[in-house]
Amino acid sequence: MTSFLTHRTRVHDGRLPLHRRHSALRTCLAVFAPYGLRATYHHLTLSAAIPRHLEADSDALARAVEELHEARVLWLARAEEYAAQRRAEKRAGRRAVPDPRPWWLRSWWESPNRAWFEDPFRHPSLRLPEYVRRQNAILDGAEPPGCPACGDEGLRVLSSTGHGWAELCRGCAWVLTPCPCGQRHRCVPETPFNWNGIWQRAHMGDDGRPNSHWPAG
Repeated sequence: MTSFLTHRTRVHDGRLPLHRRHSALRTCLAVFAPYGLRATYHHLTLSAAIPRHLEADSDALARAVEELHEARVLWLARAEEYAAQRRAEKRAGRRAVPDPRPWWLRSWWESPNRAWFEDPFRHPSLRLPEYVRRQNAILDGAEPPGCPACGDEGLRVLSSTGHGWAELCRGCAWVLTPCPCGQRHRCVPETPFNWNGIWQRAHMGDDGRPNSHWPAG
């Protein structure tokens, strides 16, 4: 498996060309991406203020990978606890996986966060460590107010499935109430986004702020 820590070091290595440091960040995302690879990268461009042209602020890459690293440390600790718990349960003869499954083991298509994979711009605005802490707390039995993902306590958004309605979080499109039919549906409309455009940060300006002229900004 690709080493997250090895590529984290490369992101910080000022002797490397910026494009290689940027590629190392992408490799880190391939190992750990709480919002999904594309949505997590989009989030980091905003939270770390990664400019469209990396030369405008090369330190932004380090800020991004450190936020990702901080979240991963929290996840690893909880995942190790869960693994130990499951080993003990299996020894006791309880082999069935408890429901709900841990947030990091959910299938994206069946998960309430599937809108983030369909539209990478709909992820929570929370910093990644805050999101991981929130999800770990829920796994431990906590019931935080508002949307389980982002905490938004505003009105829900109704999304038509063609023969019913699903309720989504206004802030991040988390599926709060699925369609009564029980079938899987696309949660958000088709978005004409281009992954290459996101990867090249067409949605960002060189001041580290979103580009207001970009259609999907």
